[in-house]
Amino acid sequence: MASVQGLFRLGEPSAALLRGGAQLVAKDGANLGTIMQGGKFVAQARFVPVAVNAAGIAAAVGPAVAMIAIQMQLGEITRLVHTNIALTTHVLQTIRTEQWATLTGLAKEIEGTVARVREIRGVPASAWQKISGKGADLETQLDLYRRNVAGHVRQLDGLTAHGPRREFLEANAEAIVFDAFALLTSLKAWTGYQAVHAGWSRAAGVDDVHEAKQFDLIVAEARAGFEESLTEATRLVDALTRELHIIAELPGRASMPLTRSRRSARSSQLTCAQILDALAPLTEVLHPEGLESTPPHVLCVPPGYDDERVLRILPWLLDDGEELRAVAAPFQVDADDALATLGRKALPLDRVTPDMVVAVTDRRVLAAKSSALLKRGEIRDSIPLEDVRYVRYVPGADDGARTSVDLITRDDNIRWLFPRDVDEPQVGALAALLAESMSIPAAERDALLQHQVGLTELEAVVDDARVAAV
Repeated sequence: MASVQGLFRLGEPSAALLRGGAQLVAKDGANLGTIMQGGKFVAQARFVPVAVNAAGIAAAVGPAVAMIAIQMQLGEITRLVHTNIALTTHVLQTIRTEQWATLTGLAKEIEGTVARVREIRGVPASAWQKISGKGADLETQLDLYRRNVAGHVRQLDGLTAHGPRREFLEANAEAIVFDAFALLTSLKAWTGYQAVHAGWSRAAGVDDVHEAKQFDLIVAEARAGFEESLTEATRLVDALTRELHIIAELPGRASMPLTRSRRSARSSQLTCAQILDALAPLTEVLHPEGLESTPPHVLCVPPGYDDERVLRILPWLLDDGEELRAVAAPFQVDADDALATLGRKALPLDRVTPDMVVAVTDRRVLAAKSSALLKRGEIRDSIPLEDVRYVRYVPGADDGARTSVDLITRDDNIRWLFPRDVDEPQVGALAALLAESMSIPAAERDALLQHQVGLTELEAVVDDARVAAV
């Protein structure tokens, strides 16, 4: 506060002209002292010096900043809800008509009051009195949908296996959609209510110290409630959106109801595509940077391979912020596989489609059977890059030997063979990308060196035995 100096405020006559629509003349980005109205100069602005003190600035600037914060939160929620309501109203009414009507009725009443307060740029007693009795109803609605969304998130967090996780999302997709939108709608109404309440407390706080303290509490509560609710809604919508995009790419699933049974009241009547359409605007606002990743720089697939479908599914299986760097379609040679006995000259590789999909990200190596990925959206293995110990790249040869990549990890030895018509430099780039992560942790190195110590001790025992025998 000590650095604040040279403050002036407009005199009341000048301020009255500006409130009536007049404007200060501006030049080079600065306001001059002349007031214009209707294209004419009408007066010279009068400025009155303001005595600078910490209490005065805090009283004048602090509430203004706090109110701006609440208004920004309210604007964010308004944009979220208005962006989606046109596409989702029929979906939400189909799911829980009575609940949706109750919530939207309450939200519209608050929205109307907020609009009037904004228009007159103040909170008259009549505006606050009209909605002051709605606080308990709003808290009930907000608490209900917060608990619903938190419950969905807890259940998802408890399902680490991909199969049960997808089954949960499919079975509860409609409830998740409703609860996510209902949470945002109730949060919008609650934030609007708090903004009006804060405005009323701010005005009353000029003469009442308790109302001034109430204002601070309202602002803090509004911020905390906004951030907590939006974070959980974002997590839930992200998880559902990812799974629905994967399901939509599976054969025939986009136009089928999510759950096929009609015996259960919880069975979904909506298709995957319908729910995705309803969620799309919400996802765009919650994740403006987008969930889909950019195409990989390295692509090791034979001509005619359906890499487009693979690249439509894979991004939705990645974690938030994970970067897809390479995709390959090799044959994986297991110890008990017939290919293992044929070696790198396996002629059958020229007559069949590769049976594996391998993806390398900035965090891990993903491996899936092609059929499992394309038909069920399933990943078989997920290997953290820190588990990569060694990578061997062997180019193809004129004698028919296939290009191969060996990946040695903490727990497995993996060999991939590539069809002859796969671009060999791309396979080399894949190996180089994997090789960037090669490392042996100190603990593993020390464990190996312990065997060397044991061998030295054994040799000493043998030598002693030989001496004793002589």
